[in-house]
Amino acid sequence: MLTLVAFAFVLGVLVFVHELGHFVAAKRVGIRVLKFQLGFNPTLVSFRRGDTEYSIGALPLGGYVKMAGESPEEVAQDEEGRVALRSDEFLSKTKWERFQVLIMGPVMNLLTAVALTALVLYQGTAVPVYEDQVPVVGAVAGDSPAAQAGVRPGDRILSVAGHDVDTWEKFTIAIGTRPDREVRLGILRDGREISALVTPSSDNRFGIGDIGVMPDVHPHIGAVNPGEPAAQAGLEPGDLVVAVEGKPIIFSFQLRDAIASRPETPMRMTVMRDGAERQITVTPARAGGIGRLGIMIADATRSYQPGPFEAVWMGAERNVQGAGLIFQTLWGLVTRETSPKQLMGPVAIAQLSGESAELGWIALASLMASLSLNLGLLNLLPIPVLDGGHIFIMALEGLARRDFSLRVKEKMLLAGFVLILMLMVTVIYNDLTRISWIERLMPWR
Repeated sequence: MLTLVAFAFVLGVLVFVHELGHFVAAKRVGIRVLKFQLGFNPTLVSFRRGDTEYSIGALPLGGYVKMAGESPEEVAQDEEGRVALRSDEFLSKTKWERFQVLIMGPVMNLLTAVALTALVLYQGTAVPVYEDQVPVVGAVAGDSPAAQAGVRPGDRILSVAGHDVDTWEKFTIAIGTRPDREVRLGILRDGREISALVTPSSDNRFGIGDIGVMPDVHPHIGAVNPGEPAAQAGLEPGDLVVAVEGKPIIFSFQLRDAIASRPETPMRMTVMRDGAERQITVTPARAGGIGRLGIMIADATRSYQPGPFEAVWMGAERNVQGAGLIFQTLWGLVTRETSPKQLMGPVAIAQLSGESAELGWIALASLMASLSLNLGLLNLLPIPVLDGGHIFIMALEGLARRDFSLRVKEKMLLAGFVLILMLMVTVIYNDLTRISWIERLMPWR
């Protein structure tokens, strides 16, 4: 139930601000709005105020603003069959005025993305310290694509598929957007440049590429409870946990899993203290069927608390970076560098909405910011049926210095509809493959 409520809320807000942009712009230039609807039929609630009917549909998968005189067949004709435009109809307005109406929907989504990101950042945030460090390999997972390609700890990754990567964040994005596709890594090893071919795996829900390399970082012990196993074994606050039973520990969740899986079983921990490695054997106590040491574990992070204006500026910067990644992904789909498996549809968005809602409003707002950015940019694509497609057609008419015939526009809109339909089939298929019991019914997978 939480998933459905969160999904309806997330999509409802994003669609509302999008359609509100169209609505306000239309009213501002004097266009009569016939209907403002959230969701699709059947209609749940409806009322009329002035010329406009306001309604909410039962299916929260979109919405629309219906304006008077949007298409030639809706425009009244005189006795001789000539078009008789009223001054408050869409087609009676200049191309500049129509452009304002069309563009304001996506613009409202982009502004919403910036506002939500700024709100989240204003609460204060912590990010892993390694994200903006150079990608020097700290550990390589056994039997991973990187291990099979000969990547070693200490290697400095210079490039992925010919694109320079100077931070772990850029490396993660470059690999993550190329699952199941062979890519060439540029590597600096012992002062000389070499290359390696590697195929990122996509063994995760959203098809994100991974080659199994990890940064040279380790979680640290923040606090030790007196009298519990960790204190009795000699672990101290500030210890860096390097390995458990010889297996490298990079992130805090790996250490938590290792402890939880060994109740009442001695485990050998390698810790770094005062610049020297120490071997400590500790036996987790059993608590509710899982192991417990009595320690607080934390990853190395850097925190910052921006002021309101700084948060807005940072929010804008982050969305510009996100926009670049979205366009990179779209171009990757065209050049076949990016897998279509990474595209998400309504089922995946619903799942993410429910998971984010369980984590709290900050996680939910972050998700909404990301979705709003995607919605705004995708609606600007020059695909007929979308806002960007209508703008593109008007631009072509402006260059040709004449309006296209109704037949030509219908063919363009049909082509756009087919393209959008193919995209919807793809994302819904992807969504279904992420549901384990449905995937088991697909013998070809």
